[in-house]
Parts: sequence; structure tokens; C-alpha cells
Amino acid sequence: MNNTNNAYPQHNSSSIKILIVDDEPDIIELLELTLARMGMDVVSAQSIDAAKTQLKSQHFQLCLTDMRLPDGEGLDLVKHVTQYYTDLPIAVITAYGSTENAVAALKAGAFDYLSKPVGLKGLRDLVKSALSIPTLEQPLPAQRMLLGNSPPMHQLRATIEKLARSQAAVYINGESGSGKELAARMIHEKSTRHTQSFIAVNCGAIPENLMESEFFGYRKGAFTGADKDHDGFFLMAQGGTLFLDEVADLPLAMQVKLLRVIQEKQVRRIGDTQEKGIDVRIISATHKKLSQCVESGQFRQDLYYRLNVIELDMPSLREMREDIPIIAEKIIAKLCRESGRPSCRLRNEAVELLMQYDYPGNVRELENILERTLALCTDTEIGRNELQMPEKFKASIKTIETSQIETASSHLSDEEGLPLQDFLDKLEKDSIEKALEQNRYNRTKAAKVLGITVRSLRYRMERLGLNS
Repeated sequence: MNNTNNAYPQHNSSSIKILIVDDEPDIIELLELTLARMGMDVVSAQSIDAAKTQLKSQHFQLCLTDMRLPDGEGLDLVKHVTQYYTDLPIAVITAYGSTENAVAALKAGAFDYLSKPVGLKGLRDLVKSALSIPTLEQPLPAQRMLLGNSPPMHQLRATIEKLARSQAAVYINGESGSGKELAARMIHEKSTRHTQSFIAVNCGAIPENLMESEFFGYRKGAFTGADKDHDGFFLMAQGGTLFLDEVADLPLAMQVKLLRVIQEKQVRRIGDTQEKGIDVRIISATHKKLSQCVESGQFRQDLYYRLNVIELDMPSLREMREDIPIIAEKIIAKLCRESGRPSCRLRNEAVELLMQYDYPGNVRELENILERTLALCTDTEIGRNELQMPEKFKASIKTIETSQIETASSHLSDEEGLPLQDFLDKLEKDSIEKALEQNRYNRTKAAKVLGITVRSLRYRMERLGLNS
């Protein structure tokens, strides 16, 4: 019997136990023999109820289930396992050509799928990948983390954790600058493929006449200028992840070729006579609405369904304003470190101004604003006047503030002898006290009524002496 310790470093071979759920004796026998030769213990069940009983009584490292069982669908077992046994990878065995079932299983949380007739190499590769899934979250460097504590960000990170445990193709939808590539990298680095390559491709930046050679590669001498062998993006990403950014910009002719490679899992370099098998996970993204591109005929529907097995929506920065302070702080620390200048900090007034802007360019635009600010500011503290905000935004803020001052000035007669700033503070204090009283001193609700963030409310209360 072969030593399996090198192949499965996370488990002692004698402890690896796999649950097979199928009602066909021939399939069970084939799987049992193959897995036993790999040094694993196999337990079989011929129905969903029998499988649930086994799951309650024993601990497994992998579950393989057929899609059609005497007492229900394999999809029901997938949902049961993903709900009650979150650390157990489950894969499905589908009938040949049954793509719809495979996609449904992946969306329900299945790790991967095998098509009948089951190929032994495919089975071994699947088992090896499943057993290398980390049981604990992998910590990532801070620069490759999506920062924030808002509900949308917590939900996004939780979804990424789930997607990292699957082999399904992922389509990331989001505005420009919202962090789509960062999310793709997090999925890759938390997955079983994290030791292999992550290849990021901007589909809109490749000239159309070079696309085939860049994606699929070429042999030396295949055409003028091909002075050496070149592995295309697919072969470079072998065993890892290929991230196709701005995938909606692919021309239709290239979409046809890409679809075939994904379906067949084979690629042939230009000038080669034989195809090479590929094992690549596809993650794609675009700032456009890909479904609308399909409706308008700009994107092939069959390719859309291949890429969009699971969709991940990236929230915009304006949907998580409360995260702006921590993101801005990390950006400034990074820029100061890279430029070699002393560390800087944002004053509260600057943070408040940053939180009022809508950021059509999202985090990328916030980073550009702060980079311009640091380039022009030599102080170690940054106030609102030093922030290099867009001119239209600064003009609108100035108009609002001027209007507020004029309104307050017109009522100065009600407070004889009171300086303007003291009068404005009194108005602000009265508004906050009223909002707190109306909401039983719930600061979150009071901030919502006032149209400001909880952080901003805390700052204002501290400044006005209302914390007591």
C-alpha cells in the first residue's frame, strides 16, 4: 500500500474516513476499492436517512453523494451537510452531461462534482483537494484583507469564507474601485489552491489580435516573433485560480474559444498538435451588468452561465460609510510607509468630511484623495482644509455651510450677546438632545434621525459635553 502521508499532509492516513452515499452497488464497489488503495476508510450508505445516521455517529473528512437516491435528491443531503456539518466538504456524482444538477449542487454549497462514468484520476484529484481544505480560517496579511465592521462587510467576508471551500466558478459584480480583485485573491488564498498561482487578467487591456496567444500560449516558431515557447494564462494558472477582470470586454469570437476551454478543460497552444488538460478555477468580474450584456447580445448566454455559477456582490463604499475611518487610516499608514515620511493622522473634522462624500470611484477614489492630500500636506495631522476633495463636492459643502450660518445669523436676536459659534453649538446641542430623548437615548437611532453616523454623533456629543 502506498504511503499517503505526503499526499495528505493534514491528516494521518489511518484517520481519513469517507462517506459514500449511493444506491448502485457497482459504483459503491468502485469507489471503495479506489479509496481503500489510497489508504482510506470508507463507509457507505444507500439512502439519505442512512447517511444522516452515519453522520451523527461518526466523523468524516469527505462525503460523496449521488444526485438521485431512493428517498430524495442528493441536493437535499448537500443542504443538510452545509447547514449542520460546516467543516465537512461534500461532493456530488452527477449523470453525464447533467450540468444543471452540478450547478445547483455547487450553489447549495457542494465542494465539487464528478460526472459518471467516474474517472479514477478525477476522483483522486477531488479527494486530494477536499482533504487539503483548512479546518480553520487562514489569516491573511492586512494589505490583502477587506477592512471594515459594517454589516455589508461582515456579510461579504462570511460569503468569501464559504466560496473558498468550493471549486465553483464565481462571478464578482461591483462598481469600479470596490475591491473585486481583492475579493478574488481572498477566495484563492483561503482555498485549497492557495499554494498555486493566482493569475489576474484585465480582459479589456489585451488587443484583440493577441488574445488567443495570451490566453492559450504558443510554441516557438508558431508565428513571426514567437522566438520561444510561451504558456498562456490558463497554463500559467494550472492548479490555481484565473481571475478574468472586466470579462464583459471580451469580443464574441474570443468568448466562443473561452467557452470551449472551460467546457472541455483542455487547451491547445498555437502551433501545438496536442491539447493539454487544465485544472483551473475561474473567477470573473466586471463593473458592467453582465446580465444586461447578455440581453443586448454583447455577451454569450452559455458562457455567462458557465462563469456565473455563484454571484458575489461587492458593496459600494457609500453603503458602508461607517467603515471609511478604518479604511482611511490603513491607507494613510500604507502611503506614509511607502513614501518614508513620518506617520500622519486624520483629525475628527477631516474624518467627518470624508464620510459625507459618496465616492463614485469607491475605495480606489478614497485612496487617490488621500494620496493627493499627503503629497501637498507636510503636517503630521490632516484637517478638513488640507483634504484634497473634488472641487464640486467642496463647493456644495461650502454652500450648505454658508446657508446654515445665514439661517443662524437671522435668529441671533433670540440670543442677545451670544457669539455666533456659541449660538451654533447651542442649536446643535438642542437638536442632539431632542433626537436622543425621542429615541430613548439609543445613539444608533438618534444618529439615523439626525442623518449622521454613530461615530460622528459620539464626536459631537464629546465636543458639546453631552456624554454625561
